[in-house]
Amino acid sequence: MGHHRFFLWSFRLLCISTVFITAVSADLISDLTGQNFKVLFPGNSAYSNASTAFNLRYTFLPAAVAYPNSAQDVSTAMKIGAAFNLQVVARSGGHSYIANGLGGKNGVLVVDMGNFKSVIVDSTTKIATIGPGNRLGDVALALNNKGRALPHGTCPYVGMGGHSGYGGYGFTSRKWGLTLDTIQSLQVVLANGAIVVASSTNNPDLFWALRGAPSSFGIVTSIRANTFAAPGSATVFEYKWDLSASSAASALSAFQSFVQTPNLPQEFAAELVLRAGSSKGRVNFGLTGGWYAPANEFAGVIARFLAKVPTAQSKNLTVGTYINSVQYLGGLGRLNTAGIPDAHDTFYVKSLMTPEASPISTKAGMAFMSYLANQGFGTNTDWFVEVELYGGTNSAINNVPSNATAFSNRNSMFTIQFYTSARGGVPPFPQEGFTLLDGMVNSLLNNSPSNWDYGAYPNYVDDRLENWQNLYYGANYPRLKSLKDKYDTQDTLNFPTAIQE
Repeated sequence: MGHHRFFLWSFRLLCISTVFITAVSADLISDLTGQNFKVLFPGNSAYSNASTAFNLRYTFLPAAVAYPNSAQDVSTAMKIGAAFNLQVVARSGGHSYIANGLGGKNGVLVVDMGNFKSVIVDSTTKIATIGPGNRLGDVALALNNKGRALPHGTCPYVGMGGHSGYGGYGFTSRKWGLTLDTIQSLQVVLANGAIVVASSTNNPDLFWALRGAPSSFGIVTSIRANTFAAPGSATVFEYKWDLSASSAASALSAFQSFVQTPNLPQEFAAELVLRAGSSKGRVNFGLTGGWYAPANEFAGVIARFLAKVPTAQSKNLTVGTYINSVQYLGGLGRLNTAGIPDAHDTFYVKSLMTPEASPISTKAGMAFMSYLANQGFGTNTDWFVEVELYGGTNSAINNVPSNATAFSNRNSMFTIQFYTSARGGVPPFPQEGFTLLDGMVNSLLNNSPSNWDYGAYPNYVDDRLENWQNLYYGANYPRLKSLKDKYDTQDTLNFPTAIQE
């Protein structure tokens, strides 16, 4: 049934794109075809795959998809797009949850950065120069070959460009910070086609904006980032419980108290993974994470939490090398993505960044777990919730001032990702999926203080989110608006959650 539905969806897209061919200017085709890089237009045999979003809830038809090989090629594409008054958007991995890499509407010029895949580590400074078209799995492998590592997410197929530009959380982030915190300089093509370097000393205002809202200000062609010595040992831990709503709420409270205990090591990283329980009224409650210190020291750290919750129904500790842990957490059994197509899904995501200064209350925790246990049981979509530990004692993420980069949420305890997908991962996506996640978020918000200082995570981007400017960027948004006026006067770099002029 799922394959039949996907075929119908694909056939509909083909029909629409055939009609769209006539809308693409012959002059645009001529100008782009005359360059020394690959370009796909509606009607080309590879166009359908090139214009398919990772999230199949979205169907957009670009005017063209360009595949530049150099910063100069990107500049050329940018100038041509602007000359034809087109929106221009960059796409690194294409994993934007709302298909921002396709521009959010038809008729956009997509600049695909898939050819920018070099990873070079300076043997003296240990600074890595990384192409934004790399996928995280391939970056991890290349750095590991030099004994180095970066903080980054677990999914091997996520593109480096967007991930590093809008945050970049991973299990080593409590120790090393977000991916964007490692960035030392960026080569970027501006909306007028100029190729510049942004750093703390060159174009510092642009450098500030590119670390948090990059796609609104230019197309990054090269990332120079500090790297870290790969830990000598890594322990991946997994615990699972099937709990009543009240017991799950108590376990959430216990975890929240645990991560605020004095001297919680930076080497400890974790997330709660919540799913539908074994029956209505129950929650599948998981704890997954990494321990990046000697394996024999882990038991003493986690014991403080385990003493406050029921005995886990299952427990798994996987001890090995750092790169083994990255591969294990990636969930695919491999990190190399070369030549292997990515999978698609049909889904909706919301996020919530909860304030360290005002932890989730007992009332809110109970309302949340009760909602998951009851309204979350027997749904017509598949769902999970990840409660990611950003803060807690000694977190490197929160040691950075909120105005040091455009990424402003530096006072969070947890970042919660609420994710639900259509059965089989193929369209259509049911309306009930939106209602389900709205209810999850509201169960927390409606039972928290009216002035609760929460935020949302830009890499879990949500085009249904009201007040996204404040929730993503907080007090940094006015400065971003001012810089947008300076660096993109024609609003060429535009998409649904772009900084507005």
